[in-house]
Amino acid sequence: MSCMRVLLAIIFPPLAVVDKGCGSFLITLLLTGCGWVPGVIAALVILNKDS
Repeated sequence: MSCMRVLLAIIFPPLAVVDKGCGSFLITLLLTGCGWVPGVIAALVILNKDS
């Protein structure tokens, strides 16, 4: 997980996971719509899962 990805996940979570697949993007987008914090947490979990 690079520093740039972490910053992108904090600023705009769906954009950080766009290359992880459509499902990850949609889940993160939905959670970001519900609130910024759940979207950030989901993006960081998804990014950390592959590392």
